[in-house]
Amino acid sequence: MIHVPFICFCLTTGLSVSSSLRILDNRTDCSQMGLKNCKINNCSVKHRDVLRRDAPLGPDWEPEHVGVWMDQHGPVPVVNVTWKIKSDRGALILNGSEIHILDESTNQSFCFQFSYKLDHQVNPYQEKWNFSLAGVVVEPGHTYNVSIFNLPEPVTKDYRINEPITIPGCDDERIKMARTCQENGSLWDPQLTTNVFLNSKRKTFSIVVGFEAAQYSERYLVSIKNHDIPYSKNVSKANRTSLNVTFEISWQQLSQCEMLVMVQPFFVRCKNDCQLSEKTHNFHPCYPTRTFIIKATVGLLVLGCLAYLLWRASYKDPVNTSTSDAQQQQQEGFQLQERRRVFVIYSLDHPLYKNIVLKLCAFLATKCGTEVVLDLLDSRRLGVLGSIQWLDWHREQIESSSDKILILCSQGVQAKWRAMCGDRHVFLREDARSTSGDMLSPALSLMVPHFIRSASFEKYIVAYFDDVCSDEDVPSPFNITVRYKLMKQFEELFFRILDAEKHEPGRVNHIVGLSEDEYYRCPSGGALRDAIEAFHAHQLEHPQWFEEELLEISKTSAEICGDAKTTTSLITYCVPDSTQVTSHAKTQESDSTVDRTVLCD
Repeated sequence: MIHVPFICFCLTTGLSVSSSLRILDNRTDCSQMGLKNCKINNCSVKHRDVLRRDAPLGPDWEPEHVGVWMDQHGPVPVVNVTWKIKSDRGALILNGSEIHILDESTNQSFCFQFSYKLDHQVNPYQEKWNFSLAGVVVEPGHTYNVSIFNLPEPVTKDYRINEPITIPGCDDERIKMARTCQENGSLWDPQLTTNVFLNSKRKTFSIVVGFEAAQYSERYLVSIKNHDIPYSKNVSKANRTSLNVTFEISWQQLSQCEMLVMVQPFFVRCKNDCQLSEKTHNFHPCYPTRTFIIKATVGLLVLGCLAYLLWRASYKDPVNTSTSDAQQQQQEGFQLQERRRVFVIYSLDHPLYKNIVLKLCAFLATKCGTEVVLDLLDSRRLGVLGSIQWLDWHREQIESSSDKILILCSQGVQAKWRAMCGDRHVFLREDARSTSGDMLSPALSLMVPHFIRSASFEKYIVAYFDDVCSDEDVPSPFNITVRYKLMKQFEELFFRILDAEKHEPGRVNHIVGLSEDEYYRCPSGGALRDAIEAFHAHQLEHPQWFEEELLEISKTSAEICGDAKTTTSLITYCVPDSTQVTSHAKTQESDSTVDRTVLCD
């Protein structure tokens, strides 16, 4: 078999020569045995058709070959197409053959024509004449429709070969060396390692994650996860080939001896959608020795007794009161009462934003002593109940208690709310990655009707991170209540969770460690600030980040809320401004025939 490389050319569809569907290299060789000449042909050129008896039979298809060739920019994936001429009398009336190739993914196509000079039905080796079109540059994962026919062609055109060729993905050994695949991480071998060191004095674990960097990825998101509590750090390659990331975790926070370690790369082609590397690490003993535990337990008991005696002697509270000295001596101060629970509603806008939400939940749990309900932390029950039942069950639990529902507004929340009101439909990459999908849309359909019908809005808290979001991200139904800026107004938000007042006659209550200037001084607060800054930096570097996270789908608002039909009826209509919300909500309270109502702007 003789392979023929050809010159690059313009596609008949009007695309430039830089298109991915092209012939490799800028040279041509038409010296194959039995070949008079070969040339690029216009696919729109019509050939003379003849009767069936005057036309040669169609060619015989040979298996294609997929591999990697070099061009001026580096290795590229190519396909070679080969066919044979039937050894009958038709070979003597054969003028040539024409091959058409169409990329079904992009609708790009081109044609190439071969002219023959065959004196015998077989070649000098007494074998069928065979020819090939070699070095066609293709894209991994694309399907190409290949059509080959001999000239002249019969009017019926039933002697054509039509074969689909599907190019394998970058995980295939035949093309993983192509530069396109390398820029998607096909050759990345992270050689992930994990080492755990116990610091008995500080009562912490140092977890060191090591891995090999890749050529086409400059930054990485390294995460560890223990009992659904994640810890993450961003790291840049900075001309290094090996990277190490250290996590400091208190041994009390490690609830089990198994830890999931993940490294998310950001390659130049797949960007935020690259495949991550992960491994499970088991370490033994995962907790301090028995002697250390006994000593620590005894020490905690002694400290607890001393703290209790001091509290009984001074009656000082865990919350400071910022007033004058005379007022502080006269007033008893603010006291934390029972442990509260918060149900967090949010949108999966971006992996870095999801990290912010997780860090906020960790801060609420560790620093504030708050029980957090989050779909990411309750995946087992969510999988059993289903999204609608899980949301409605937690909503009813919150409604019948003194706990709160925290709605974190972001660009995705506003976009999905507008989609429910008839705007373009929204589905994000993180929604596709999540096992539970988009949880925000059904959450809004369930909770907004209860929100607008409430005599007061004490159950619902609306907030947004003002460093990465804005007041414009708050959907219109929530414009009638207070909207907190995080972390600037986090202390006020926490007073709201406790159903307490920050401002009282003659004094201003203050909780140590929750103000904008203090929250990041604890480990969980520092991790939260780092997460916010990382996403803010990403937004500055990628102004169109939200559009890049959108996936093309075709759904109606009824389909988005389709799972809710078993528990609720959804009626969507719009009011021009928020001034009508309260009055309209009161009207709906008396209408027993309407189960759910969603107000749109």
